[in-house]
Amino acid sequence: MPKPKKGGKSAGGRQVKRNVAADRSPALSADVWICVLLAIAVFVAYSQALHFDFVTYDDPDYGSGNPHVRAGLTIAGIAWAFSSSYAGNWFPLTWISHMLDWQLFGSDSGWHHFTNMWIHALSTVLWFVVLKRMTGARWRSALVAFLFALHPLHVESVAWIAERKDVLSGLFCVLTLWSYADYAARPRIARYVLTLFLFCLGLMAKPMLVTLPFLLLLLDRWPLQRGTKIVEKTPFFLASAAVSVVTWLVHRGAGATASFDLVPPVVRFENALVACAVYILKTLWPADLAVFYPYSLESPLVPAVIAGIALAAITAFAIYELPRRPYLAVGWLWYLVTLVPVIGLIQVGAQARADRYTYIPMVGLSIAVVWGVSEAFDRWPGVRTGLAAVVCLACLTLTLVQVQYWRDSIALYRHAISAVPDSYVARFNLASVLEARGEPAEAVTQLRETVRTRPGFALAHSALGQLLAKQNQPEEGLRELQTAVRLRPDLTDAHLGLATVLGALGRGDDAVAEFSQVIRLQPENADAHFNFGIALAQKGNLPDAEREFSATVRLVPDDADAHYNLGVTLARLNRIDEAIPQLSEAVRLKPDFNEARGVLEDLHRMKGK
Repeated sequence: MPKPKKGGKSAGGRQVKRNVAADRSPALSADVWICVLLAIAVFVAYSQALHFDFVTYDDPDYGSGNPHVRAGLTIAGIAWAFSSSYAGNWFPLTWISHMLDWQLFGSDSGWHHFTNMWIHALSTVLWFVVLKRMTGARWRSALVAFLFALHPLHVESVAWIAERKDVLSGLFCVLTLWSYADYAARPRIARYVLTLFLFCLGLMAKPMLVTLPFLLLLLDRWPLQRGTKIVEKTPFFLASAAVSVVTWLVHRGAGATASFDLVPPVVRFENALVACAVYILKTLWPADLAVFYPYSLESPLVPAVIAGIALAAITAFAIYELPRRPYLAVGWLWYLVTLVPVIGLIQVGAQARADRYTYIPMVGLSIAVVWGVSEAFDRWPGVRTGLAAVVCLACLTLTLVQVQYWRDSIALYRHAISAVPDSYVARFNLASVLEARGEPAEAVTQLRETVRTRPGFALAHSALGQLLAKQNQPEEGLRELQTAVRLRPDLTDAHLGLATVLGALGRGDDAVAEFSQVIRLQPENADAHFNFGIALAQKGNLPDAEREFSATVRLVPDDADAHYNLGVTLARLNRIDEAIPQLSEAVRLKPDFNEARGVLEDLHRMKGK
């Protein structure tokens, strides 16, 4: 029989080509549809956030209250992003992403939410692609990606604009793993450099990724089966070390690690064990999720012992099963290792734990659970499929509900208090919003409950004292402000409020002393200089009052009242030629300032005579 020519178009050759295409097309088509459905699921669950506003918890630091971000994407802004320790953090890439949003969308909060959504959707798709490529398991990878997309624990990371750092670092985490999988399959220097570059970008989005080199070592064991290649990871470890040092210095300089000094190491370790166990329970049963979980004032010894025993048992079992079920050890150690930077051993902030901290660790936990359950039900594929469907439907339903709590600040804080009644930060923030909305009575109620549950919370005592003074209860307000100053001698807001109340009570000398303390602590505080000037003028100390009003004008040149008070003080010092320009500026800044206009006319008449 004659052989077909090489490259010929024999019927057999064409048939082989059609079979190869037929073998590949359904698989490729299934993967594409999975990616599309995962992205749709994210947008279905989170599309309601397009109508949500900014919240008052941290969002102002990342936008409305940050002039560098509000200015949009500029060369000066980018330089600031890399050099700033604003809000006690160093994540230049996150700052730049917020700047870009403000450049493109301004204060339209819906678009800021949309950015978080599409980044999360893209990460979800990539998690499926990466896990499928590494393991070859399509439906297990799809389920892990779905849990990442729509688990209620991740709502905080996606629906909270201030948590852009979570979704952005998550995107670069999965991109790093995608590039690493490509490098592992076809080692080339260019692929290695790209992997390291993506990792560094992730570190600049959120330093929590410092443990990613350990994750690469785990993946070398399973599913890549490359052996242990520690030397290869050296540049990754060096980058992690450098960012860890920078982050620690920034946190320390901003005072974000104050609780590190206040909470004993033993208590921090106990809380870390409890938090690690609670995250697992919340993954399996995501109820009573809140934006803030307060740090316990007492040592959680018994829960810590129970949690420690459980964690040790799981770890021992995973290691024991390593030869037969390596996914258990890899998934479990993934969970533990990626939690280390945020588990509280080095305490940053007052929270005991946070839902957002599970954003990447839960991927490892999901791998262990999904692969393990899938294998356990291998003989009953129908039951396995039904169970997966129930889990997916439950996650979608719970996430739709959880997202609703982020619609505004009031809803967010009320839900947090409902879930965790002693959430003093939620009550404090709720009181601030209620006061701004003209509901001072309920704000006072929330602040009273705040100081009851957390007597050492100086900010709450200060806010309560100032609010009581505004409600014509100066004596009680004075006691609260004095408590705040005793708890936090460096709290300028409490000193300023105390000085104002003392002045209203006719205790001028005490008020002057408090104003002096504020200015010593915060020389650039314009309100302190202004109110100090008023107190000095009331005591007849006009030269010093003139000094304080001049400082106010220097700090806030467009303050008409400051120009007016400075002009009047200068006039009383018989410095008419200096007083007239100040009063003229007050009238220019506020044309309906009749009192300033009247004094100005009197001075012109006096000068004319």
